[in-house]
Amino acid sequence: MTAKSSKRAATLSDVSERAGVSLATASKALNGRSDVAARTRERVLQAAEEVGFTPNAVARGLTAGRTGTVGLLTSDLDGRFMIPILMGAEDALGAGKIDVFLCDARGDSVREQHHLRALLSRRVDGIIVVGDTTNPRTSLGHELPVPVVYAYAPSDDARDLSLTPDNVAGGRQAIEHLLACGRTRIAHIGGDPSYAATRDRIVGAEQALAAAGLELVAPPMLSEWSERWGRSAAALLFERHPEVDAVFCGSDQVARGVLDTARDVGRRVPEDVAVMGYDNWSLLAENARPELSSVDAGLQTLGRAAAQFIFDALDDRDAAPGVHRLPVSTVIRGSTVAFR
Repeated sequence: MTAKSSKRAATLSDVSERAGVSLATASKALNGRSDVAARTRERVLQAAEEVGFTPNAVARGLTAGRTGTVGLLTSDLDGRFMIPILMGAEDALGAGKIDVFLCDARGDSVREQHHLRALLSRRVDGIIVVGDTTNPRTSLGHELPVPVVYAYAPSDDARDLSLTPDNVAGGRQAIEHLLACGRTRIAHIGGDPSYAATRDRIVGAEQALAAAGLELVAPPMLSEWSERWGRSAAALLFERHPEVDAVFCGSDQVARGVLDTARDVGRRVPEDVAVMGYDNWSLLAENARPELSSVDAGLQTLGRAAAQFIFDALDDRDAAPGVHRLPVSTVIRGSTVAFR
């Protein structure tokens, strides 16, 4: 093997570095975009020739400026939120005969930038960025040559397009359901207080209670998203506030722990105390005894919506930037209503 043949192929990054321009500008210039100055385009084309950059097979097969591929960049490949969002996006993209490149950054910003460069080098038509919490995340910037949609975790830049569940409405719906069941002495056990979702759900719950002239029987009890925390918090709650007739939980995991403790201390569910979960994680909610009523964040719908926004952007129908909060719904089961 000769020294020349053993060298790696030149990449778009090599071109951008040689030309002294951003990765996005290099991509635009090579794709003949009109929003690149003529002098800059000449410099990029010269740099491409000097480093021996050859567009890949996907780029050579471009028709109408598209490759029929979308990148999905996540930090939550092992988490439960990513899977339904991916399923929803694939439903929409598959119907449009679009292939998906899935990249897991594992919460590492350096790895994320590496994946971003790889997706751009494949000439994807758009990118969906999926976060692992609803806390705002750092924007990828506005120099990218393709449309970008942020799903679940909104971008911290209001100029970006972000889709996230409406957790305030979710907290409000949970309390409204408990009130409709005749419960008036309601407590809240939630998860990590550093999560925006935790705080938003409390805001919604307190809004619904205030509208009914009520308030929580005790300050919200917050810690980790686990059954263990649900069990220990419920034990303390039932000891200090035996009058409680409903517990709104910040997640189905927490709610499962509350169910365990209620059983241990002889509180019948839902006769003595109603228990409301959040997330509608079927693996937990449908296997609980009794089955958990829960707020469904509509993650598959969110994934489909993110894909649709990519389609719209490619057809020059850009949606309004900013954070779009998608509706959630209440799923009623035996932990709040005694079915006969």
